[in-house]
Amino acid sequence: MIELLCFVLAVLASPFKSKLRLEAENAMLRHQLIVLRRKMRGRPRLTNNDRWLFIQLYRWYPSILKVLTIIQPETLVRWHRAGFRRYWRWKSRPLGGRPQIETQLRVLIRRMSVENPLWGCTTHPGRTAQARI
Repeated sequence: MIELLCFVLAVLASPFKSKLRLEAENAMLRHQLIVLRRKMRGRPRLTNNDRWLFIQLYRWYPSILKVLTIIQPETLVRWHRAGFRRYWRWKSRPLGGRPQIETQLRVLIRRMSVENPLWGCTTHPGRTAQARI
């Protein structure tokens, strides 16, 4: 009885939802049916493409969590967060190039520059650092 009441309320509320959101919910439900119709024994196995589709739909329309039936909404959110972490880990990886300078060497360079204020100053041709003092 409660399920019937929920269904009737959902049908009455559907004209007020955005068309794109309804299409996303339909896509989610259809893909869940496709996954369930695959010829496999036991529980349905999701491929990486299935997970990617679910995550993309969730990113664009977070309200689709209400229509998930074959996986827990928490699982989908966990996949999304893991993918976000992997993306930023990949994005912030070292790209090679010049190797990092050791911390001790940086401290030494900083100390030398503080102790020698004229170190590295630019002078005009023909002038020496001593002439500026």
